[in-house]
Amino acid sequence: MRGSMSFWFDPEIVCHAKKSGKRGWPETYSDAAIQSCLTVKALFGLQLRQTVGLVVSLIQMAGLDWPVPDYSALCRRHAPIAVQVRIAPRGSR
Repeated sequence: MRGSMSFWFDPEIVCHAKKSGKRGWPETYSDAAIQSCLTVKALFGLQLRQTVGLVVSLIQMAGLDWPVPDYSALCRRHAPIAVQVRIAPRGSR
C-alpha cells in the first residue's frame, strides 16, 4: 500500500530506567526509550523537539499510557547512544 506507515510498540519494552546505584540524580527513562526516540529522529530527520511531539502523538494514537522522554532528557543522553539506521541501496527491492 503506497503511503502507508505502521509503528509497532513492544509491550515488553521498559520505559523507566533501573536504579543504577550511582550518586546523583537518577535517570528517568531507560536506554531503550531514549534509543526509540532517537531512531524516529534519525528516520525522519527531525529536531529533538519535533521528535518529542511526534513520539507523544504516536503513543497517544496507540492508546498507550507510556512516558515519553522530554527534550532535556534526549538532549542530555543522545551523545553516548549511537543510533545507526541502515538504508537499503536504491533499486534493491
